Amino acid sequence: MVVHMLADSLFQQAKTVEVSSGSACYFPLDNGRYEVKPGFMPFGFCLGNAKADKQVFQIDANFAHYRNVKLLARAERLSKYYQTCNYSHNVAGAIVRLIIDRLSQEHPQYFYSDRLTNGNLVFYSQLTRETLYLDADWQLRQVESKDNQVFPPYASTLDALAAQVQEDITVICRSTDNSNWLSAVHLCYPNHWSAEEKIGNQFTTIHAPVAGIEKINRRASAIVNTMITREPMVRFSWGLSTDTRLNHHPEPPPDVPVNKWQGRQFNRDNPRLFIRIERQVIWGLPEYDAALFTIRTYFRDCAEIKKDIILRSKLSAAIKSMTQESLVYKGLAESKDSILAWLEEV
Repeated sequence: MVVHMLADSLFQQAKTVEVSSGSACYFPLDNGRYEVKPGFMPFGFCLGNAKADKQVFQIDANFAHYRNVKLLARAERLSKYYQTCNYSHNVAGAIVRLIIDRLSQEHPQYFYSDRLTNGNLVFYSQLTRETLYLDADWQLRQVESKDNQVFPPYASTLDALAAQVQEDITVICRSTDNSNWLSAVHLCYPNHWSAEEKIGNQFTTIHAPVAGIEKINRRASAIVNTMITREPMVRFSWGLSTDTRLNHHPEPPPDVPVNKWQGRQFNRDNPRLFIRIERQVIWGLPEYDAALFTIRTYFRDCAEIKKDIILRSKLSAAIKSMTQESLVYKGLAESKDSILAWLEEV
């Protein structure tokens, strides 16, 4: 019974932007093209969401659902969603300090910290009613909760902090010989990719499955250098989904059939279609040869998009612009024609 309850919980749907309170709203296919490119913009650039566009960590009324999805993923198997590789104490400390600083600055009503005389730090989260006790090296030493204790217990400070936000978190590092690797990943909202598969790999290997990535991968070293050394940036990625489930790990949970878990099966007789949007923030730490990379997932309801003639035409044009390889990669090869026909119905 407990296993079935857990499986049912894993299928819970996130609310779309259209029915959410205080949610940022993005439409990254405004030019009507599907493009594979870096698409970096300066962090904080106004995209119509006022204060939210200036935040690394965006918090809205859907926080409880996003938090629950992370807790369910961790309870399933933490190593499936959280991995590190050659993640030095110095880099780990710098990433923790950056996350705590941003949370305290961006959301002082929810997060604050106290530095103790012995150099230790106490971090408070009003959202989760948790208190994290860190030592002078930013290592997690104790957790106090006014609610049920998290299971499994937090494995690190990064694991604990990731459970306080609605973003997935990754860290890329670079060595003196200019090689790079994914050194940490906390990925509870995967969009058909796996933390275990990608950890420790370099930029080109991580992105090799992406259709149309060849030009970008030829510039991989320059792009990683930009991520680490330039001012903070933001970029967007998007695709189409037939549900609003945040967790689309390629490996289904135990006792869940693969075909039920995968999704991406558009039914024109009972149409459900959503734009799955990722807002990705890149914050470089050049003194540590590392960069924080956050991923915030949103869903736009295509039934609502369809009502706006301009947005509908841009979405249709973007789908039509996809190469066959991109359609296969995005899981749309079989449903493209049905989706376009449905979108163009008045």
